[in-house]
Amino acid sequence: MIGERLVEDMTDTERARAQRVESILPALRAAAEEADRTATFPASHVALLRDAGLLGLVVPEKFGGLGGTLRDLAAATFAMGTACPSTALAFFFHNTSASRGLLPLEAIDAGLFDDAEIPVVRAFAEKVLTRMAGGVWLANFASEAVKTAAANITIATTARRVDGGWILQGEKSFGCATGVADYYLTSAKLEGYDTAEGLATFFVPRDAPGVSVRAPWDGLGMRATANNGIRLDEVFIAEDEALAVPGAFTKMLTMSRGSFVGNQLAIAAVYTGCAQRAYDDTLAATTRKTFADTGAPIASSPVHQVLIGEMTRQLHTAYLWLRYQLAIETVEPPIKPKPEVFAQWRLGKGAVTEACFQVALGALKAGGTSAASMDGVAGRALRDLAMGLVMTFPAERGMLEVARMVTDAKANELFATAPPTPAAPPTPAAPARATPADGAASERIASLADGAR
Repeated sequence: MIGERLVEDMTDTERARAQRVESILPALRAAAEEADRTATFPASHVALLRDAGLLGLVVPEKFGGLGGTLRDLAAATFAMGTACPSTALAFFFHNTSASRGLLPLEAIDAGLFDDAEIPVVRAFAEKVLTRMAGGVWLANFASEAVKTAAANITIATTARRVDGGWILQGEKSFGCATGVADYYLTSAKLEGYDTAEGLATFFVPRDAPGVSVRAPWDGLGMRATANNGIRLDEVFIAEDEALAVPGAFTKMLTMSRGSFVGNQLAIAAVYTGCAQRAYDDTLAATTRKTFADTGAPIASSPVHQVLIGEMTRQLHTAYLWLRYQLAIETVEPPIKPKPEVFAQWRLGKGAVTEACFQVALGALKAGGTSAASMDGVAGRALRDLAMGLVMTFPAERGMLEVARMVTDAKANELFATAPPTPAAPPTPAAPARATPADGAASERIASLADGAR
């Protein structure tokens, strides 16, 4: 199966879940070109994924899901990325919603909430998971156009308490499945809070009064993701459709194994799947097509040998970073502390996406002018993978942040408190008179001292 190209050591249960993904790939592949051309998410894909049970892929079985983990999600988004990267990306963001259910429950088990908060937190978390397992598509809306120097994601959308619930006001600039998902799982800051302690999460129905779609997104990236974003104009959300316990958001984030909410690795798997498809297509085309005069495959030319060799190196680079990150985020018991896992991801994300883009660039060069069209695999991959260079953060920001972590830690090692100075031993009294032996010893000491000068 295609997913096993990334996760090579699948268990029997993981392989059974991967088979569900494998079964829908032909339909995704058949719709990919038209979806890209029209920049439209295929509506039929919602039912396709729902009927395969995949909308509950990472939801525990006790809540009605398939019981998959990050390994399953990475294998799924990778495999989908080889067929339709846009669908893979939208599917990834749906699955990130599960963290809003899983992490709060872990925080409860860790004793981070008091007795009064637990029922509210548990009810919301279980609602997230049961809805996903039941086939509800959740679009995860966090990013906004507002930027600050202090954070990658800044939340300006506000939540004001009213009788029976909350009023949301703001705009979300990024979020797949706009107009497609059943609910927009939306982050907002509670009125009166200026820190992350005031971040809250709300179920916003797609057709709720006051919800509208922003202008169509015509970006340099995956065009069929319905990535337009939404506007919220005095949108009322009932009390039981919100997780508005102050501090709940930050408490749940402490439970993730690595990046942000702990599943960001699976987005890099989308890009790697897309790069693998471009690589496979290039190899097939250049080995099948031959030179008219010699009959030798195009791939045998020195230029193509260099290009294919470099594409191979870059693709292997992406796999190595991705597999290592997957290992340290899923191995039990954990083998690295969270700060190290987080730092590894900040480097890994950039390394994977840069490498994948280079694979697409090599495919474009290897295909020549005849393959340089936007309805071809290489052309679409080049544009699709360009999004990976900037999504969440570029490689340069990741390297900068890791450098700061490393140098700050080293700088802290340079300063320490000195231990107490031990009291000097008492000076022995001078002997009354020197003996011959004492004199010989003094001469030896003097001789050693002279030699050391």
